Amino acid sequence: MRRRLVLVGYDGAEGLDLFGPADVFAGVSRLGAPAYDVIIAAIGGGPIALTSGPKVLAHELAAIRPRATDTVLVAGGDDRAIATASSNPALARWLVRAARVVRRIGSVCDGAFIVASTGILRGRRVATHWSSCDRLARLHPEIDVDREAIFVRDGRIWTSAGVSTGIDMALAMVEEDHGCPLADSVAAHLVLYARRPGFQSQFSETLVAQTSGSDPLGSVVAWLRANLRASLDVDKLARNAGMSVRSLHRRCVQVLDTTPAKLIEKLRVEQARTLLATTPLGTKTIAARCGFGSAPRMTRAFERTLGVAPLAYRLMFTTANPRAARAPRA
Repeated sequence: MRRRLVLVGYDGAEGLDLFGPADVFAGVSRLGAPAYDVIIAAIGGGPIALTSGPKVLAHELAAIRPRATDTVLVAGGDDRAIATASSNPALARWLVRAARVVRRIGSVCDGAFIVASTGILRGRRVATHWSSCDRLARLHPEIDVDREAIFVRDGRIWTSAGVSTGIDMALAMVEEDHGCPLADSVAAHLVLYARRPGFQSQFSETLVAQTSGSDPLGSVVAWLRANLRASLDVDKLARNAGMSVRSLHRRCVQVLDTTPAKLIEKLRVEQARTLLATTPLGTKTIAARCGFGSAPRMTRAFERTLGVAPLAYRLMFTTANPRAARAPRA
């Protein structure tokens, strides 16, 4: 019996939440491995309208009998669609039944709200889009919301953060089924820049979202990115932003949910991650280029931010990126 990927959608679902994982699993057969049956389904079946406008023809979810070899993922969508899907009793019954049977079940992005509404996520560690973490934690205090990880595996429960991270999670599932080389080959076929591990922080996505000209922190983040190698402190950052230290602190906490000092550190970690994953530079050189001053200081920052040391982070990319694999030890 062939394995199946059942992608659960509804009117107002996010297209990439469905098509990203679908293309990852479909890519397995192109590389000669046993194919998956990829099914997009919805309660009622028929055409469902996606957030981007197009419609996709969905199978009738109620007619699909969950199997032990299935992977089931619920897509995210716009707020109104999420609320409607979360209150659909037929959808809830199907998901609860599937959770007792299938190999893996979970969500992409805000699909976590739909799965959480069934009780399946009770007591589990869960990821969702960074902008929705507070709301998910408030609505479902029985869930441990991981605000950093781009995807989380907690037993048979898999959840991913914003939109494109469903691709990273799907690649991790392919790796579990077929091994790292095949998963890396699928990633290469999809022309992905790098295959991201689940513990990689969402923080860079947060910063990208805040760099618009309408928010004064946009220019602050841009200036920081260009000056990470320099000696930086909160006073210097506040002067560049044209704010008092107190105002800068309040704005950073309000918009980015972090302090100015932690903002500097997280941006340095973000740049160091990129250099570790894409270059053969040693950790001392990377620490200097990113403004840490020393490799031990960079290691402490990595462990605080990502929960992993720089060399362990680099090892995640040694198969996918031969240049990084040839890196010196220091």
